[in-house]
Amino acid sequence: MSTARKLWWVGILYFAEGFPFGVIYDALPVYFRMHGVRLADIGLLNLIGLAWTLKFLWAPAVDMWGDRRRWIVGCQLLLTGGLLALPLLHPGTVGPPVWILLGLLAVASATQDIAVDAYTITLLDPEEMGPANGVRVTTYRIALIASGGVLVATAGLVGWTATFSLAAAVMGAVTVTGIGLPRTAPLQASAIPRSIREAVWDPLRPFLAAPGFLAVAAFILSYKLGDMALGPMVRPFWVDRQFSPLQIGAVPGTLGVVGTILGAMLGGGLTRRWGVVRALLILGAAQAASNLVYAAAAALPPSAAWMYAASMAESFCGGLGTAPFLTLLMRLCDKSHAATQYALLSALFGLTRIVAGVFSGWAAEAMGYPAYFALTFILAWPALLLLPRVGRFAEARTVALSAAPPRP
Repeated sequence: MSTARKLWWVGILYFAEGFPFGVIYDALPVYFRMHGVRLADIGLLNLIGLAWTLKFLWAPAVDMWGDRRRWIVGCQLLLTGGLLALPLLHPGTVGPPVWILLGLLAVASATQDIAVDAYTITLLDPEEMGPANGVRVTTYRIALIASGGVLVATAGLVGWTATFSLAAAVMGAVTVTGIGLPRTAPLQASAIPRSIREAVWDPLRPFLAAPGFLAVAAFILSYKLGDMALGPMVRPFWVDRQFSPLQIGAVPGTLGVVGTILGAMLGGGLTRRWGVVRALLILGAAQAASNLVYAAAAALPPSAAWMYAASMAESFCGGLGTAPFLTLLMRLCDKSHAATQYALLSALFGLTRIVAGVFSGWAAEAMGYPAYFALTFILAWPALLLLPRVGRFAEARTVALSAAPPRP
C-alpha cells in the first residue's frame, strides 16, 4: 500500500478519534449550561475523562480478542447510537442517566482510541510515522473544530436535537467508511496473547525491565508539562484582559487551531528529516520558548497585538513539539502489543494534563499571570535534559524490535 493511501486512512481514523472527544469536552458543557445546569455539576462531569487516562487497564483486550478493525467499527457504532440518545435525556438535571450515557460515550471513545492507535502502529512503517503524526494532529484538530465549534454554532440555528442528530450522522458516515479499512499484515500466532498474563505482563515487561525506562517515563510525564500548565489559564487570561467572546473564539479558538495544524505538519516533516531525538530537542525548546510570549503579554500593558502574537506563537510551537513526541511513543511500541503499550504511554501523558490542570488555577491566582506563565517556561526544561537517556533507550528499543522474528 502506498504511503499516501496510508496517510489518508490515518486522517480518517484520527478525525474519528477527535470528533466524540470534542462533543464531550467542548459542546456538552455549552449544552448543559444553556439548560441551567450548575457550573459545579458541569465541572464534575470532567471525571468521565478518567476513561482516557485509565484506558490502558482494558487495552489488553484489544490485543487479545478480535481484529482491531472490528474494535474500531464497533466503538463507532456505539458512539453513533449514544449521540442519537443524548436529546432523550433531561438536559437540566445531571442525574444517573446522564452520567451513565456520558460514561458509555467516554469508554467507547477511549476504546476506539486504543484500537486506532494500535492499528495505526501496525499499518505504518517507521519512516512513515513522522508525516503520519502531522496528518494525525491536523485531522484531530479539524475534528475538534467541527465538534466543539461548528456544532455549537449549528445548535443556535436549528436547535440541539437536530445538532446531535447531525453529530450522529457524521459519526455514522465515519463508521461506514471504517468498514473499508485495509487489512494489515497478520501477526504471528505466537504473538497473539493467549491469556491475561501474556496480554498484560508481556507487553510491559520489556519496558519495566529495560535500563533507563524510568527516565523515559519521566520524560513522557514532563515533556508537555509546560504546555499543559499554560493551557488551562489561556482563556481566563483573555477574559481578564477584556477581550470579547468573539475575539476569543476567533483567535485562540480558530486561528490558534490553524496554527497548531501548521506547526504539526511542519513538525512531522522535520522529524522525518532530523530524526526523533533531534526534533524533540529543537522543537521542544521552541515549544517552551513560546510560553514566554504569553509571559510578556501578561507583564506589559494590555495590547491586542501582543495577545494575538502570543496565541499564534504558543499554538504553532505546541504543534511543532507534538509531532516528534507522538512519533517517539509509537516507535517505543512493539507491533504485536501496540494497544497495551501505547495506551500505557498515553496514560502517563494524560496524567500530566490532569495534574497540571488541577494546580494551574491555584498557582496563577497566587503568583499572578506574568510569573505563572514564566514558570510554565521553566517547567518545560527538565524533560529536555533527559533527552540523551531517552535517545539511548529508544535506540536500544529499536534494535531489540528489529531483531525480533519478522511477521509473516
